[in-house]
Amino acid sequence: MLKGFPDLPPLWFLLALGLVWVLGSYLPLVRLFGPVFQAAGILLTLTGLGLIGWAALWFWRKRTTIEPHHAPTSLIVEGPYRLSRNPIYLGLLAIVAGAVLWQGAASAVPVPFAFAAILSRRFIEPEEAALRRAFGPEAERYLTATRRWL
Repeated sequence: MLKGFPDLPPLWFLLALGLVWVLGSYLPLVRLFGPVFQAAGILLTLTGLGLIGWAALWFWRKRTTIEPHHAPTSLIVEGPYRLSRNPIYLGLLAIVAGAVLWQGAASAVPVPFAFAAILSRRFIEPEEAALRRAFGPEAERYLTATRRWL
């Protein structure tokens, strides 16, 4: 990353959304989807927003940091964290995938896959290591029992 540039998931998210928009607007290659897919894209986006809100509520309830580069003070295993170790990232990914469906451009289809890979490498893997350091066997049990995405 650029020196001094904040390496944060929302910035990668905005970059992914921008890329979906540029590809869909200026280089669609093929328009694959119709109104049904646009509606599915809107539904997926709303689901992603709801999931992010639900997950963020648990950070507030547990009074721990939501910032990916800060040390956690609480291991959250309730709410959406029973279903996914990364519901906020899953919500962001759902929004990007929803944007692809809404745009309907074949050229944008790879963007959610690349975004998921970036999230995994830059944020999820280091966060899992931080959980292991902070919470030891309790974190290991959780990480083993709960899927990373779904």
